[in-house]
Amino acid sequence: MHNVMVRLNAVVFFALTVLLVLAIMCFLSSWFHTGEPKMKVMRLEGVTKMNSIGGQDKAYLKFHLSADLAPAFHWNVKQLFVFVVAEYKTDTHDLNQVIIWDRIIERKEDAAFKLKSETLKYALSSQGADLRDREVTLKLMWDHMPLTGRLYMATDPRNSTFTTPAELTQSATGRSKTRR
Repeated sequence: MHNVMVRLNAVVFFALTVLLVLAIMCFLSSWFHTGEPKMKVMRLEGVTKMNSIGGQDKAYLKFHLSADLAPAFHWNVKQLFVFVVAEYKTDTHDLNQVIIWDRIIERKEDAAFKLKSETLKYALSSQGADLRDREVTLKLMWDHMPLTGRLYMATDPRNSTFTTPAELTQSATGRSKTRR
């Protein structure tokens, strides 16, 4: 008969094979899931301050955000990394993207949120003095972080656009418009 090591080897590799098959089934079962999260409101309240520190323009603002990301959850999602991105063009770069706010959502129950007069977590900054009088677009994006399987990102098609002040200020209001 076989000794203990041969039997232990067979049991361990059988268990690993079962785990591999289950992980593949988990991956395939969530591949085609298309949840449709809904952003209800994304609106700029106003630019509270715009200054220049070390030759870099920085804008501070407040915004309103209301969204329900619960449909993005399914049994294979461990958490969602939700963030607001500010996009703008400059003379030297066609696309500048800055994350200005983020949140990690670990439970479906916490996926619906409503923020009023939310201040930035991270300043909207540029690499030089080129943030003044720019059209900035705010977008809501989220990363799906599964237990097993592929990582993927999604973006809400609606966004909010505003123009930054032309001059450095301590208190200002940006001109805002919402696109659907």
